[in-house]
Amino acid sequence: MKRTKLLLTLSALALWGMLAAAAARAGDSSGQWRVTFATALGPRTDRFTRSVRGFATESLVAQAPEAGTAASASPTNAATSNRPRRGRGGFGGPIVLGPDDKPAYPEPPPGFDVKRDGIPHGALEMIEYDSKTVGSKRKMQVYTPPGYSKDQKYPVLYLLHGIGGDETEWERFATPNVLLDNLLADGKAVPMIVVMPNGRAQKNDRAEGDVFRTAPAFAAFERDLLDDVIPAIEARYSVQADREHRALAGLSMGGGQSLDFGLAHLDTFAWIGGFSSAPNTKRPEELVPDPEAAKRQLRLLWLACGNKDGLIRTSQGVHAYLKEKGVPHVWTVDGHAHDPTEWRNNLYWFVQHIFR
Repeated sequence: MKRTKLLLTLSALALWGMLAAAAARAGDSSGQWRVTFATALGPRTDRFTRSVRGFATESLVAQAPEAGTAASASPTNAATSNRPRRGRGGFGGPIVLGPDDKPAYPEPPPGFDVKRDGIPHGALEMIEYDSKTVGSKRKMQVYTPPGYSKDQKYPVLYLLHGIGGDETEWERFATPNVLLDNLLADGKAVPMIVVMPNGRAQKNDRAEGDVFRTAPAFAAFERDLLDDVIPAIEARYSVQADREHRALAGLSMGGGQSLDFGLAHLDTFAWIGGFSSAPNTKRPEELVPDPEAAKRQLRLLWLACGNKDGLIRTSQGVHAYLKEKGVPHVWTVDGHAHDPTEWRNNLYWFVQHIFR
């Protein structure tokens, strides 16, 4: 029994070590994505804990059965019950809600994202552009509103995806074209162009393999967005090319990008939204080093997260700092997790507030 337990312990340590090394290699120079692990060995119970800094924590408990009994294979045993739910809705650290952490807006009405007959529909197209930043041709998806005409100039929303997505993720998760068609038909939004680029600025920009290894490419997208994506859109479409008519928003990793890039370039973007922003988000004092300038230049800063999202601490920290410094912003916490419903609902409200 002791020999078996020792071998299991050493095997678990080796596995966690390999996971830690792989994730550490995927991280940026700040160590923001570094994985650490700890082990507590006892006479009858071993606990192994893996923690991705600020992003996720998972524990595994191995417990020896009592003498004369068999180890339980039930899903309620210690090894299973101590694992957090994984996937988009169940990772991250402990969730502690404060008095400000409540919805700013109700749930959208039923059918808000269902395609309606008898109303005008916009167009959704996939286009290519030359990225000097990456050194290759890249793709982005573009929505133009019903009745799009070169005789009119339109504002532009740049909408960024998460770490496991690409230029098609928003279409798959939230159908922005359908959502906007419906809002425009009801007179609840300003006609706008929506650009959904690929926020992974590297030559192989597909979401494949260990997506966490591509975290540095998401930081590199800042230059691709500013130097290549925006100029390509403004050369191809009839847009109002100034900060008052540019918005930047995103989900998860894209939410962090939106806050990082948008708040660093208030001369480019006046409307900014972070939905379930991931730990790639800079520290609040780095995001807004000059609160007075932010107060003057921001038209809208939207922060949102679900109260079942283990990443909520990232957004809570930004909200607390902005509140302390008196920077106006929307802070909304609803009952969802790190999931498409959260992002779809916030897009519904966000687009009704921008460009007005």
